[in-house]
Amino acid sequence: MQMAALLWHLRLLSDQPVLVSGIGLARVLPLLFISPFGGLAADRYNRRLILFITQGIMILVAFLLGLLTLLGVIQIWHIYILTMLQAVAGVFDTPARQAMMPNLVPREDLPNAFSLQSIAFNSGSILGPGLSGLVIGYLGMHYVYFFNAASFLAVLAALVAMGKISQVRVKTPGGVRASLSSIREGFSFIRSKPIILSSMLLDFIATFFSSASTLMPFVARDVLHVGEIEYGWLSAAESIGAVSVGFIFSQRDRIRRQGRLLMGAVLAFGLATACFGLVNNFWLAMFALLLVGAADTVSTIIRNTIRQLQTPDHIRGRMVGINQIFFGGGPQLGEIEAGVAAQFFGVPFAIISGGLGCILAVGILAVIYPQLGHYRGDEPLPETT
Repeated sequence: MQMAALLWHLRLLSDQPVLVSGIGLARVLPLLFISPFGGLAADRYNRRLILFITQGIMILVAFLLGLLTLLGVIQIWHIYILTMLQAVAGVFDTPARQAMMPNLVPREDLPNAFSLQSIAFNSGSILGPGLSGLVIGYLGMHYVYFFNAASFLAVLAALVAMGKISQVRVKTPGGVRASLSSIREGFSFIRSKPIILSSMLLDFIATFFSSASTLMPFVARDVLHVGEIEYGWLSAAESIGAVSVGFIFSQRDRIRRQGRLLMGAVLAFGLATACFGLVNNFWLAMFALLLVGAADTVSTIIRNTIRQLQTPDHIRGRMVGINQIFFGGGPQLGEIEAGVAAQFFGVPFAIISGGLGCILAVGILAVIYPQLGHYRGDEPLPETT
């Protein structure tokens, strides 16, 4: 709800697409400079405790957004600053959360677990933007932020219900020098694993060209000429496609030829994005976004499975922390690129060029890293200690 509301809020405060670049910059700076430390924290400290802290910060951000909006004093720079604060929390939240998943389920169930996680996430992503449009239209923008703040109480309750979770922690002395050495170990590990490195590069490509969602308010108002309610459903369309595919993958006993499936999914993602940029009909736009979400979910499930299975537990947090630069930095840098392109060449051009760029980049990566296309999913696990 909050993500959809923030983009709509920016569109209400200004009609300049380049504003998307500003919010993208606010999100990407913490990712570029702090992500490796977030990964190290997930390996060195209790991952569940980290999540309690980060979720508490996100409650505060949502509440402040609601309060400023209710008082009628919110400005664009408020949104940028609070977005950056939430991004800092996310830099520590994501490695702890993702690295904890293999501690909860056995290896053979991990692809199914990621599929179920995708279903849960995308079900919320269907209801959230749809409800966001309704709440904005009937109650007001500030209610979206207050509802989001209250929703984190369920997350905290889930963390309490998990109880203690075992993990293999990295044993290094404190201090800046030791921390930098541990972070370098994470980079060295990724460089030594072409499968992991190439999947991260593919992740960056897929998310960098994700301008279809970030420019959604401008598509809704200026291309399709629809209001808040239709905007909410457009924002939910990708997740509807994602949930449908997630149900299918969650019931598969074994996913074969994972490398080829991964690259095919990213190609389909780029093609569907380009098609979305070409249409000017609401229902055709919905259909294109359904395909975007379906293709993105297939690639996300396989990318996560590859990386988690090929990474020992004691270094998994650092791997995810570094990977944040790719899968987190990609969409934020993509927002900057999309906003600038839309400002100078128009919204449709920004989306279409992004989809075509995604297709071209996948072809280049397939040549540079042929082993990714040959990955099956039954390769041996690395040592865990």
